[in-house]
Amino acid sequence: MTALLRREAAPALPGSRTTTRVLDRWRRAVPVRQSWFEAGVCARPADRGAAEAAVERIYLRLGRSRPHFHWVESPRAALPLLRGRPGHAVLRQWISVRPPAGEPPFVSLVAAGLSRLRGALDAAADHPDLSAPPRKSAKEKRPELATLRPEEALDAGYPLREVLRHGVQETLSHSIAAGLAWPVRRALGVPDRVPVGWYGQQDVPWIAYYDALRTLGLAAYRPSDEAAFEDWVLLAGATGWWWPDERVCVLSDRPAAITHDQHRVRAVTFRDGWSPPLP
Repeated sequence: MTALLRREAAPALPGSRTTTRVLDRWRRAVPVRQSWFEAGVCARPADRGAAEAAVERIYLRLGRSRPHFHWVESPRAALPLLRGRPGHAVLRQWISVRPPAGEPPFVSLVAAGLSRLRGALDAAADHPDLSAPPRKSAKEKRPELATLRPEEALDAGYPLREVLRHGVQETLSHSIAAGLAWPVRRALGVPDRVPVGWYGQQDVPWIAYYDALRTLGLAAYRPSDEAAFEDWVLLAGATGWWWPDERVCVLSDRPAAITHDQHRVRAVTFRDGWSPPLP
């Protein structure tokens, strides 16, 4: 169990000054986070039809036609199909302030489109409850957010936006990204050189945060942004990793087995038997 989850299990503070409404919003976020954790460790076979449809719509928004889809049983099995594709070091050059001359790789367009989408989702999260002013004196030093359970953080004057980002996105980043996706990527080779792709079900940390905002009534996304976000939601619920390119998109099925307890992933085995070490 992570430190945050242990703190959440503690009894509520007596004499809390946090409003009932704001505290209730946090409590309603907990089952949203749990449902996305379960999606992140799902070991059912991929829903290939749903995944391909969502990817196709992402391509169409970027002015591309439906790609050819090639499915594999694990990220390791995808590597021979990804030779020559840019790694993360190359991607950073293309999304920098001064990108190289020439035609950008397709993955940089996907990354830029996702960045714009997340910016739009952030801008739409403007409910007053998210940025309520601190209740304590500005001169009074607050404990670090990471040391507090959510109810304590709210009572200490941390805005609900920060509490949700820490309690939903960062908690899932610890369990799903740092505990599963990143070790798998390291097992594929030098991280900066591994071809750029997205994690599907293991993209749940950031997806869960924006899903919590809309579920709790704290954000009303524009219809076009809602539709674009929903495709990332569908991918997280339908498939494992995926690597887009101009004409061919390679997708990996979900693992055959993921062992976990108390929100910590212990082991993963893919459908071809590959079982990379986890921390």
